[in-house]
Amino acid sequence: MSTETNFLDVKIMGREYRVACSAEERDALLAAVDLVDNKMREIAQRTKSTIAERVAVMAALNIAHELLAGQAAGGVEGDAESVDTSETKRRIDHMGARIDSVLAPQQQLDI
Repeated sequence: MSTETNFLDVKIMGREYRVACSAEERDALLAAVDLVDNKMREIAQRTKSTIAERVAVMAALNIAHELLAGQAAGGVEGDAESVDTSETKRRIDHMGARIDSVLAPQQQLDI
């Protein structure tokens, strides 16, 4: 098994990124890139936001919520009984509102 680090050029929402990964991690990384790219595109379309940072944060929060919901449902090993998905959703919504309020002045400048 080789642990030699290689670089892989990937594209997420039209932007190119160079990511270090071993040959063994390549398929998993490409799957992660696909997941993130799809989630960011979905959120950008749904929210009509073009601010990549906001879309990335919201995508990360959505993916984390889906992971935690899967844990709560017993889909992933872990301390699922301590996960309150309604509280997690409330916190994600609150974070989204805070992000919106911080980025609103920036959006006005972009217009």
